[in-house]
Amino acid sequence: FKTIGEISRMIDVNELRKGVTIELDGALLKVIDYEHNKAGRGNATIRIKAKNLRTGAHVERTFTSGNRVQDVHLEFQNVQFLYADNDFFHFMNTETYEQPQVNAEIMKDAAPYLKENTDVKLTYYQNEIIDYELPLSVDLLVVQADIAVRGDTATGVNKQVTVETGARVMVPNFVSEGDTIRVNTST
Repeated sequence: FKTIGEISRMIDVNELRKGVTIELDGALLKVIDYEHNKAGRGNATIRIKAKNLRTGAHVERTFTSGNRVQDVHLEFQNVQFLYADNDFFHFMNTETYEQPQVNAEIMKDAAPYLKENTDVKLTYYQNEIIDYELPLSVDLLVVQADIAVRGDTATGVNKQVTVETGARVMVPNFVSEGDTIRVNTST
């Protein structure tokens, strides 16, 4: 027998939106872009761009209005980043003190924004960590910056600096070593 939460649910493709996760052909897909087209007579078409949460591959699919796809039940856990080694990123749930480990391959895009005690939201599917959500912005210390050249300020010139996580980001020319900058994690 299955409990209410375990019963699979089919949803109409018209319900798909950015951020929705579905199961299709055995793959877990997170919708990253959604387009609804209705051309005159006939059925509408729904085109999605999605990320396979297990492989990281990007796929595009087109559905006809009225098609149904498998919705998945996801669970979420708020954690803090502790440290990373070669194979795993280590986190701690601040309520239960459990320390989940996430495969480095899943977290590779997040690495430039993670420093100790950064809050992260982990996404679970059937006790498997499949995705994460970073805070919208993080404050990072500039550890290396070239000195601004006099006269460059009138043109709004940017320069590249290195922050404490090792990431290289573009900043305005007036930012110097020792400054703390706020980095948008989505862009």
